[in-house]
Amino acid sequence: MNKWLRKSLFVVVSALTFGLVTPTQLMNNVNVEKPSDRDAFEASATERSLSSTTAFLEESEFDRDKFIENLIKQAENQSYQKFGTRIKPVIENEFREVILPNIEKAVDETAAQFPEENLKNLTITEQPGSGHSEKIFNIKNGETGKDILRFHVRRDNPPKAGYWFNFHYHTYHDDFQNHHELGAIYWAKNTPPKWMS
Repeated sequence: MNKWLRKSLFVVVSALTFGLVTPTQLMNNVNVEKPSDRDAFEASATERSLSSTTAFLEESEFDRDKFIENLIKQAENQSYQKFGTRIKPVIENEFREVILPNIEKAVDETAAQFPEENLKNLTITEQPGSGHSEKIFNIKNGETGKDILRFHVRRDNPPKAGYWFNFHYHTYHDDFQNHHELGAIYWAKNTPPKWMS
């Protein structure tokens, strides 16, 4: 076998078997008439590798529900990161019961507007706003870099009513002008700490 063909065969075997069978093992002189135990093992390893490759390709198909579920999980994690260690323990349960289902609904409704090939491009920003910033996270089109949804929490202090966290989101449909309410959580009469503290 010439050198070029042999190198090509090495590359193809390596790629197909994901390293389960090394090209060197296949290139060793094998007694065709009397297969050894090693030859049987190599053949079955190659078959297993090819079947696992097929399974991997089938699993890699886009799963809309899992994708949305993953977005929701990231949204929840970003929210807890924004709350920080001082606010999170106080509002976590109410956030999970009242606000998170509304975030899920907003994400589901938005995802329904996108065909699968565009939905795959949606990503969540990685850093919530700290201090007094309202930003929790944004969902953006990773391909264009443009925001689709912006999720915020604002501190409200109505007269004689204490402090409230007002959760809402903005959408690209109205150029992020309108507030779409997600709910509110009461804090206390005293001023809440800064976000991410």
